[in-house]
Amino acid sequence: VFPGVRQAQWLTKTKLVEGLPPAVQGIMDNPALGLQELEERAKHVVSHARLWDTTEVAPRREKYCPALFENLIHICRLMSGKYPSLSKRMLARNCRIAATWERESILLQVRGLSGILMNSMIPIPPVASKEEILATKEHVLETFYPIAPTIDLQEVNVYRELNDTGQCFRDGYPYSHPHTLFFLESANVRTDRFRPEQLRAKMLMFAFGNALAKAKALHGNDPKVLEQPVVVQSIGTDGQLFQFMVFQLNTTDLVSNDGVKNLVWIDSDQKLYERAQCVPEVKKRVVTKPAGIYGFQPDTFKKFLALYLHGTV
Repeated sequence: VFPGVRQAQWLTKTKLVEGLPPAVQGIMDNPALGLQELEERAKHVVSHARLWDTTEVAPRREKYCPALFENLIHICRLMSGKYPSLSKRMLARNCRIAATWERESILLQVRGLSGILMNSMIPIPPVASKEEILATKEHVLETFYPIAPTIDLQEVNVYRELNDTGQCFRDGYPYSHPHTLFFLESANVRTDRFRPEQLRAKMLMFAFGNALAKAKALHGNDPKVLEQPVVVQSIGTDGQLFQFMVFQLNTTDLVSNDGVKNLVWIDSDQKLYERAQCVPEVKKRVVTKPAGIYGFQPDTFKKFLALYLHGTV
């Protein structure tokens, strides 16, 4: 079976761009935002989640992964003092999504729980220009002949072609725009967690599903190139390794491989820290390596914060 992201690209008619888009990179590189001032606080919350937040010798992943996420979100919210529009956000948990589309005469549907969803009163503006969007017409999507790109998808009988943004976006709900999806792979047993490549594919499918359902709610079901593309971000982590994604839905005309494609920017396998030493190493009654967080990566934290700030700053 071919890797997950390549399959997800075909299913969603999407061109992949490695790394984060310039709009997000610009937030990271802007010294006026003072992101460096929050680095020590971020290192502290890593220590809190990995070393201190337990009565056991060391916290288990199912404990420290959600704790780390909540603490990082708390740091992000501190920026609302400088940027009041950040308070126009809401975290929704256990949100269900359903989106249906046709791809080369195959009816496809993504549905289920879409992680933790941060909603916003205002949408993220498009990250690719009209020229960049039109240039995707030249992009040739990878095919997998003689393997069908739907080989490992679950076949079900679809009685209703749902396009539903779930209870998160009922009529009149003020936070009506999907902003960022968060996926926490917090199972203690490795085989129960998605591998990074599988996680990235899941992130892409659900970012696409949320964007497609939102686009159809705004513009109807007729396939078309969108005048105003829909942008949805996604962040996935197992409590140490982070995956960052920005997805831009440019078209709901998904049947053929021709014409405008959607775009996704992916920054893969970014460690927040190299290791957590929960118990000191002792040799001959001498502490050779004290407990602590080793190899903290401030850039990974800045990427998390930049995606949170994106669309406001």
